[in-house]
Amino acid sequence: MPGRPLPRRSALRRCAAALGALALTAVTAACGSSGAAGGASGDVVLRVGDQTGMTRSRLETAGLLKNLPYKIEWFRFAAAADLHEALRAGAVDVGGAADSPTVAAMASGSTIKAVAAWSNSGAGSYILVPADSPIRTFADLRGKRISPSTRGSIAHYLVLGALRRAGLSAADVELNFLNPADAYGAFSTGKIDAWGTWGVYAARARGQLGARVLTTGRGLTSGLYVMSATDRALGDAGKRRAIADFNDRVDRGFAWAAREPDDFIAWYARFTKQTTAIAAQVQPEEAAYRRVPLDDRLIAQLQQTFDTWVGAGVLHGRLDLASYVHRDLEGA
Repeated sequence: MPGRPLPRRSALRRCAAALGALALTAVTAACGSSGAAGGASGDVVLRVGDQTGMTRSRLETAGLLKNLPYKIEWFRFAAAADLHEALRAGAVDVGGAADSPTVAAMASGSTIKAVAAWSNSGAGSYILVPADSPIRTFADLRGKRISPSTRGSIAHYLVLGALRRAGLSAADVELNFLNPADAYGAFSTGKIDAWGTWGVYAARARGQLGARVLTTGRGLTSGLYVMSATDRALGDAGKRRAIADFNDRVDRGFAWAAREPDDFIAWYARFTKQTTAIAAQVQPEEAAYRRVPLDDRLIAQLQQTFDTWVGAGVLHGRLDLASYVHRDLEGA
């Protein structure tokens, strides 16, 4: 679930001040509430940031928002960077995104902690070439034009990893950073030789253009989806309990994708306005998500993501990711 390009720290600092005034008004029209009163716990209101509204829609379709012991106010955002800006401003309490925008937000000074994480081992990211391309291995891309989609995206991370595995560097190819819509157009007209992308974009290119998979993210990316909460929300015992319960419902939402593939495909096609054939390509990627412990291994994966972006010049400085993981929601 990748976001927009990772901003440099200075850019994130500049937008944070403006967001504090704008975040709530900017998303108010896209928010709603769900939940049921139930004693003291029913008085808790959890403000959830939701990329494109997909989490809310999935959980509602799967019947996982019934009998909530707290209330949810939903705030919909177009991309992970927007969601993390709202977390930084305190406009929402919790929200999920891929590890790249999450680490970028932490590097910018956002007072958040990872409170849950899932991984599909990179199943949802791809490097594609045209069906008739003579390119058969990543080493064949030396001197070729590759779009890793947007700078700092999971596809950018995948391209860097695939280059390293082939004994190449970014200097050995021509990287064209394009948003997914522009990259799709460039790929379909032969203006780029390969495209790093993910999810529905990869499914459309394979289904509509006959694109061939050169490599996937398995073994090259973490495939992490990270739920983050603000320090302020974690300082409230009622919200901590609500966040723990919400994480469990998100986990059951991923399990629903695996357990009820036909229902997932029908929902995904309807939600994304894609064909069921394209939705069927995405279903295994979503069904592959498994919850991972908030342990030293996760910290090492987040640290590797940060170090990769520093090496690529996307982020700068040093960061100890161990201090950004909240291991015990039930603790003080």
